Amino acid sequence: MQLPALSLVLLALLSPALRAEEPSSPIREGLESFVKDGSLAGAVAVFQHDGKTVTEVVGYRDLASQEPMKADSLFWIASMTKPVTAMAVLMLQEEGKLKVEDPISDYLPEFKNQMLVKEKDDEQVVLVKPSRPVTVRDLLTHTSGLVGNSPLDADALDVLSLKEAVITYALSPLQFEPGTKWSYCNPGINTLGRLVEVASGEEYAAFLQRRIFDPLGMKDTTFWPTEAQLARLATSYKPGPDGKGLEPTTIRYLTEPFSNQKRAPLAAGGLFSTADDLLKLYTMLLNGGEAGGKRYLSRETLALMTTDHTGDLKSGFTDGMGMGLGFQVVREPTGVTAMLSRGTYGHGGAHGTQGWIDPVKKTIHILLIQRAGLSNGDASPMRQAFQEAAASMLEKP
Repeated sequence: MQLPALSLVLLALLSPALRAEEPSSPIREGLESFVKDGSLAGAVAVFQHDGKTVTEVVGYRDLASQEPMKADSLFWIASMTKPVTAMAVLMLQEEGKLKVEDPISDYLPEFKNQMLVKEKDDEQVVLVKPSRPVTVRDLLTHTSGLVGNSPLDADALDVLSLKEAVITYALSPLQFEPGTKWSYCNPGINTLGRLVEVASGEEYAAFLQRRIFDPLGMKDTTFWPTEAQLARLATSYKPGPDGKGLEPTTIRYLTEPFSNQKRAPLAAGGLFSTADDLLKLYTMLLNGGEAGGKRYLSRETLALMTTDHTGDLKSGFTDGMGMGLGFQVVREPTGVTAMLSRGTYGHGGAHGTQGWIDPVKKTIHILLIQRAGLSNGDASPMRQAFQEAAASMLEKP
């Protein structure tokens, strides 16, 4: 029996064997190369330009089970938490509950009379009073001089509250004069989490949930993933013996079970999230601080956060970077940022995650991987390949 011409057309459209394959995205091709050579288990990448979104999912969520990566896979986003903490601080400034120019001791009196290391050797440490106190702005820009790695960072937040952990930072002397140097400082951002609690009268994590996550519909962004969410968690990997292949690794600073709410929310890097949730957040930022008819930050505040505040100080982990208030800012596009505009802002995470907003080209780049052991997560070959592929798509008519 001969089929009508229309039936043949429909059959061709529905049959994978007869349907021509869609052209592969440059982003997919670029990231799949790392999966094929064994340097990456999998990835979720999102590129948005002028409201049009491309999402690519490659590789595996878990290599042992060979479960494929999915668009809703959960990732530890680590230090991508920092700008979220900064947003909370600036929301409170807009409400008149704090000022970023104020000494942190105005809100957290444990920082009063904090001393500075003047001299140090194997036998003694000489302490002096710093020329000025640490300000909220210093904490936001990583120029505070607070101890870079508290001895308690690795374990304290499993047994101490955020309040108690911050007291240990205040008891540690400053390592340099505030405002004179850029030095990446997790304790400084954890201190900002405690500042949010004092200024708002609300627990830090609850403030983020009520003011940012719930209104934006970020249903998978949390410090304490549920068992159902953890079933979607991408396994973290590091290079295997002799640098060959990959082997599972732990999440530094966070001990299992990750759903344990007795663990203090790590304001410097404790969030888990998904590509879809992060896209909602970054779309709001690209839209000038507004989404769905609700304003989260004023345009003026967002401009303040995404302006370089570190001037001539060498900042960031790649060349040409400056530091805004919680956000890293591209001061001069070069190297891994060459395809981005001056003024692009965002942040990376310990296991190679990246999120960047380019307000000039109106683009959003989100790269979610769980790859420890990179020599420089902000300058990883995965990030380079992703951004170059995205740039090539902009060049096409």
